Amino acid sequence: MKKILVTGATGQIGSELTIALRDRYGAENVLAAGHKRPAQDELTQPGPYCSLDVRDAAALNQVIKTYNIDTIFHLASLLSAVAEQKPQLAWDVNMNGLINILEASRTHQCALFFPSSIAAFGPETPPMDTPQDTVQRPTTIYGISKVSGELLCDYYYHRFGVDVRGLRYPGLISSKTPPGGGTTDYAVDIFYAAIKSQHYDCFLQADTQLDMMYMPDAIDAAINLMTADSRQLKHRNAFNVAAMSFTPQQLAAEIQKHMPEFRVAYKVDSLRQAIADSWPRHMDDSAARAEWGWQAQFDLPAMVKDMLEKITLK
Repeated sequence: MKKILVTGATGQIGSELTIALRDRYGAENVLAAGHKRPAQDELTQPGPYCSLDVRDAAALNQVIKTYNIDTIFHLASLLSAVAEQKPQLAWDVNMNGLINILEASRTHQCALFFPSSIAAFGPETPPMDTPQDTVQRPTTIYGISKVSGELLCDYYYHRFGVDVRGLRYPGLISSKTPPGGGTTDYAVDIFYAAIKSQHYDCFLQADTQLDMMYMPDAIDAAINLMTADSRQLKHRNAFNVAAMSFTPQQLAAEIQKHMPEFRVAYKVDSLRQAIADSWPRHMDDSAARAEWGWQAQFDLPAMVKDMLEKITLK
């Protein structure tokens, strides 16, 4: 990776991945591209930033040529809950944007990272120790776009030789960026509520168990996969990666170890609850461990401690 483009750079993953890539490869070598003005100065200074709609193929190709891009981290998408409210827009951004990125990667011989999600699974998928290769029949437009994306990425690798790699992320928890419309966003909201008012109204049921990951692990996973020896990769695309699996009740209990007065009420949002109920409880990530040495660093206690410390300092 010499010249890197990050699409969706103003989003939850992109804003932190861009900074990590700049620290590693030099700020001048990582172009942050977003559809909205970035909230963080780090995205516009000291490295380059541009406004880009990934649905605009001509603009995308011009950016790649202008900056001599050889690697793309494609993060631009509409997330699960927002996508359900705007399914046509979600398909347009998530799928037409991806096909433009894949075509540009083929044309300009770029390596490509594409993040999939636990949303790519559905009610028929085994919910515990979800296999790497299993039934995928999601019931959300976000999940459908992720399965379609996985298949398209595999097609472009086998048909055109595009070096495209990807992960199936669990719910992601960040201390730096606010939630972006995902079903697992309660696991971020809850920390801000705990510090601000010592009370949180959770939109999922207390016993809703889901895979989760702290953002530092998510960033490491993306970079480590893209730098892995391609000869060791049997799957290449859509690796299951896991770090911790918990319920809102378990997360609240861990926060209460640091803040005994903190309380949670459960006011369930039926849409997001239905989405969560269709997702796995815990993924089997043995393929990622075996093929490129994946290993998470943060478990639930370590994540909670770090989140509370960092948010308190804001």
